Amino acid sequence: MAECPVCGVEITLSGDVEEGEIIICDDCGSELEVTGKDSVQEAPQEEEDWGE
Repeated sequence: MAECPVCGVEITLSGDVEEGEIIICDDCGSELEVTGKDSVQEAPQEEEDWGE
């Protein structure tokens, strides 16, 4: 079990989830990055470069 760092709900990670995979919190809709077997963190948001 992992905990969503945004809303605090417990998330069950499937057995085939891989480190670095992006998942969505079913409760708040936040994008989360899997950082370990039972841990997640808020996924970094990509910034627009607007063609720079």
